[in-house]
Amino acid sequence: MLTSTRRREILHRLITDGYVEAKTLADEMGVDASTIRRDLDALARAGQAQRTHGGARPTPGVTAKLPYAMKENERLDAKSAIAQTAVDFVRDGDTVILDSGSTTYEIAVALRHRTGLTVITNDLRIAKYVAGLPETRLLVAGGELLGSAFTLVGEHAIAFLSEYTANWAFIGADAVDFEAGITNMNTLEVPLKRAMITAATGTIVVADSSKFGRRALARIAGTEEVDHIVTDEELGPPLSDRLGERLIRVPLGSASRTTAREH
Repeated sequence: MLTSTRRREILHRLITDGYVEAKTLADEMGVDASTIRRDLDALARAGQAQRTHGGARPTPGVTAKLPYAMKENERLDAKSAIAQTAVDFVRDGDTVILDSGSTTYEIAVALRHRTGLTVITNDLRIAKYVAGLPETRLLVAGGELLGSAFTLVGEHAIAFLSEYTANWAFIGADAVDFEAGITNMNTLEVPLKRAMITAATGTIVVADSSKFGRRALARIAGTEEVDHIVTDEELGPPLSDRLGERLIRVPLGSASRTTAREH
């Protein structure tokens, strides 16, 4: 397991469980206790954890959102493949809403060949990329910035979205479970994600297979409330069977990726 992936998992457990024990993490992740201690020390230096004897707890008041820098380089092949398939639903001239996140960023990249689009987003990285696309109209939802996540949230962003309608909303998720539904670690983002779903005729959830079979703190929607859920082929039964026809599983070798960094 990559260091960034392991630390992201530790942070996820900190936020959802409220405490982690170094010995338990070492046993479950198959690494030395010293490796886990270094991970916890790194999270503490970043202000995301408080070290305790034998473990750590989340820093009080810390935003329950994984920093973008921890996510953007994880599972890029899966995210790109998901995006390439998800954008097949979009036609030239459509209006699309792009939720914040590294997978929805890949949606923006995959949309670069569409013309006449209107893109609405609350993600500053997505906004910066879309601003450079020709023949694309960009609308950015105003609001308060969630620092390391480059995400705008709050009542102003929700009010902004209420003034528009879209063909498709592409929504990210921290966790997807058949019973718990689509959930998120940050409660501040949930009302805005709900507003995105309301504003769009159709909703597509995009999440790689590592997000499935898990539950985060706050519920965004039930799986039956969205039109499609696009993930990679590594998601298997029984969850894939329970999600039924709305689930689209994408082969990992199906995408030819050109990132914004290559432009």
